Amino acid sequence: MTLIVIITYFLLLLGVSRLAASRSNNNVFFRGERKSPWYMVAFGMVGASISGVTFVSVPGMVTHSGFSYLMVCAGFIPGYIIVAYLLLPYYYRHGVTSIYTILKPLGQSAYKTGASFFLLSKLLGTGAKFFVPCYIISLMLGWHISLTILMLFALVWLYTRRGGIKTLVWTDTLQTLCMLAALITIIWQVGQSLGNLIGPISPMGLIGPMGLIGLIGPISPLSLVLSFISGAFIVIVMTGLDQDMMQKNLTCKSLRDAQKDMCSYGMAFLPVNALFLLLGAMLVMLSNLQGMPLPSNPDDLLIHYALEHVPVIFLLGILATSFSTVDSSLTALTTTFCIDICERPDDERLRKRTHLTMALLLALCVFCFSLSDTTSLIDVIYTLVGYTYGPLLGLFSFALLHSNRQSRYAPVVCIAAPILCFVISTAVSRYTSYHMGYELLMLNGLLTYCGLYGTSYENDNDNENDNDNSSQKT
Repeated sequence: MTLIVIITYFLLLLGVSRLAASRSNNNVFFRGERKSPWYMVAFGMVGASISGVTFVSVPGMVTHSGFSYLMVCAGFIPGYIIVAYLLLPYYYRHGVTSIYTILKPLGQSAYKTGASFFLLSKLLGTGAKFFVPCYIISLMLGWHISLTILMLFALVWLYTRRGGIKTLVWTDTLQTLCMLAALITIIWQVGQSLGNLIGPISPMGLIGPMGLIGLIGPISPLSLVLSFISGAFIVIVMTGLDQDMMQKNLTCKSLRDAQKDMCSYGMAFLPVNALFLLLGAMLVMLSNLQGMPLPSNPDDLLIHYALEHVPVIFLLGILATSFSTVDSSLTALTTTFCIDICERPDDERLRKRTHLTMALLLALCVFCFSLSDTTSLIDVIYTLVGYTYGPLLGLFSFALLHSNRQSRYAPVVCIAAPILCFVISTAVSRYTSYHMGYELLMLNGLLTYCGLYGTSYENDNDNENDNDNSSQKT
């Protein structure tokens, strides 16, 4: 039954991709011909931004942090507004396909370094996110995880290889519908189980001592403020400076459409994540009423219930969130390598080879995660991925503020800054009771920016070009 659901879902995606992209070329694959309806992009981005790990992990958050994650989600809203009205105009004004071409004025070394850091962080991050869904699906199929990984990546490669980003605008819409349908169905099913135990569920029953209020616990105002700021900052860095998250937004017909798209799906994250947390609260209530202990691993809170009561619906939600994450990552990796590393945006043969190679590299990353029996490895890799965004933050800040300066030592600076951050974080944890969190990203970006400024020099090429143009006119 599991295999039938997977194949049926894939055929549905393949059919949508064929209808969306009747022809295949680099303009379609990289830019979607700049004709995407903003409302389709906005709706699809809701599902694309929620990974399979999020689908199983956010409900489990209520067991140790209550609903405090909602404050981070609230911070996403101003973050998306900042990206929409600060970064998007800059990208549209320069007509970019890959956002890392913005780094070109800083010199080739800075340009290639920024693109390389994105490739590294996206490979590791997507590998980490896709490991958990692959593991769950391998259990449901009864297959070895390596075979499951190969099958799933083959399916993703097949439906994205022709249309690329134009395909994803439409397939992500379908996958968001499937994700929301699965989430709401599971909530309804848990509600039915609760109703059988305690009768009709009232809103006061859900928010009472056994429900939301009992899960929230004492939260300091300072932690709420820091969570809100962190949420905004996460979006600015990990959406506004991420080719994967920005590429579909750049396929809209105009800047105004792209801004409407980003603000719309930015507003949707708070209610969607509230539903995930509500599901977690209901599962905790159900476990308490049944006298069942909560699982030691918070992620198992949803998994144990879903595999027993709604396996097909749960599988549909996992497939929707996982495929929408991997297909956009695969397309963004292909785009960045062809445009930024090779600087051959019109070479269709290179694009096809790169697309297949990136699919194999992503599969290899997931397989490396499968060699570990513990989730602690994933936590370590996520930390390393977080470090790779700091140099991107520093590079983009420097490019926006000092487009007339260059630095030959950008690779050295971008490697040294995360290392120095690690040393500082370790020292702070060892000699104080404070443990650095999201602020490491800001520190990393600041160190990168300062290093670039300290090693930069004035670029006189623009002045020379202006003088040459003036001479020719004369």
